[in-house]
Amino acid sequence: MDITVFGTGYVGLVTGACLADVGHNVLCMDVDSLKISRLKLAEVTIFEPGLDEVVRRNLASGNLSFTDDVAEAIKFSSLFIIAVGTPSLESGEPDLSDVDAVAQDIGRLASTPLTLVTKSTVPVGTSERIGAIVTREVQARGKTLEIQLVSNPEFLKEGAAVADFMKPDRIVIGAHSETAKATMRKIYAPFNRNHDRILCMDLRAAELTKYAANAMLATKISFINEIANLAEKAGADIEQVRQGIGSDPRIGYQFIYAGCGYRGSCFPKDVRALSTTAKEYGVELGVISAVEAANERQKNRLFDMLTAYFGTELHGKTIALWGLAFKPKTDDLREAPSRVLMEALWRAGATMQAYDPEAMHAVEALYPDNPQLILAGTMDQALVGADALVICTEWQHFKAPNLDKFKKALSQPVIFDGRNLYDPAELRERGIHYFGIGRGESLNRT
Repeated sequence: MDITVFGTGYVGLVTGACLADVGHNVLCMDVDSLKISRLKLAEVTIFEPGLDEVVRRNLASGNLSFTDDVAEAIKFSSLFIIAVGTPSLESGEPDLSDVDAVAQDIGRLASTPLTLVTKSTVPVGTSERIGAIVTREVQARGKTLEIQLVSNPEFLKEGAAVADFMKPDRIVIGAHSETAKATMRKIYAPFNRNHDRILCMDLRAAELTKYAANAMLATKISFINEIANLAEKAGADIEQVRQGIGSDPRIGYQFIYAGCGYRGSCFPKDVRALSTTAKEYGVELGVISAVEAANERQKNRLFDMLTAYFGTELHGKTIALWGLAFKPKTDDLREAPSRVLMEALWRAGATMQAYDPEAMHAVEALYPDNPQLILAGTMDQALVGADALVICTEWQHFKAPNLDKFKKALSQPVIFDGRNLYDPAELRERGIHYFGIGRGESLNRT
């Protein structure tokens, strides 16, 4: 099938590349001409494991192409996947301006019956809004077009997006038209052979499913963080508690790791958007409000721990930082805990000596020429001469460091672990002061 994808961010580029990889002819359109120029040369502008290989392979085969010409994109096919960004406005509402702009372009230029697939994360009712915009623009030209509306939310994890797309847990298709459902089944047939992963529902249910899924996962994270804070005061180890509750299959082990709050491009934005949507309908989501409030407190947890340890002596201290990206296997800094921590420490007069295997260029672009930020070439170099180590991202190679090298490099052997990577008892035996999130006795006092 011929498919046009609008947007070449995480969702759009992964969607386009993976659909091309199973044989569809895909044209990805973006208004960022520089990004498109690079993508035409197979230069993937984001770090996502395996994505660069998929893009290269399908560029070479001719199944995948890129353009910044909206007229070319609309002429290419009659099936349009909208995968542009919907960042939060100050009000908490998602910014739908890019979604609206795509709809207006399609309405101005489309000349054949079309299928509009919304893959961007959007509030309930947005697919119908898109359809209304397209219809209005078509009618303004004195024409009529048959329009099929589809909501097809994505459930991709950054760092595993290609694998998630190729082997999905479920494929949610929201549509009222049987014709639209049949079209989407045809698109996804190559991903649906082992067993039927497709869940068909109405448009609004599909849109709400996406927000509800992310809010549920965020709820688990805020819950375990609240329990971790209690565990710390009560002298219990949250890791033992986690195993105790996770062994219950009704709860499970996923998303119950205590840390410095949920983060990234999806959970914070989607929780805020769900809250604002509920207010528009006059519904109070007390649980969701509590989840968001708990996360706001948790984002400052590491700074509070450092302040409790160093007191008024943070000014002039050098703090080593392992991990800048909001999670492993990505270079994404959106809502990253490292940013909250660094900015707070800079205000307190400290210097950061930071390392991340993928996000160094991104943080350098975000904080150019900052004299309080030193980017180290390796995780070991980040330690040299620092007064403490803070861990913000659970990259695999942070999990088994050389503790002897660690002790020699730091001016004092102190770890503030925002990801609970280590065994407190082992580190105490090695003469290292260790402070995790909710690790009981190890966190009681310095």
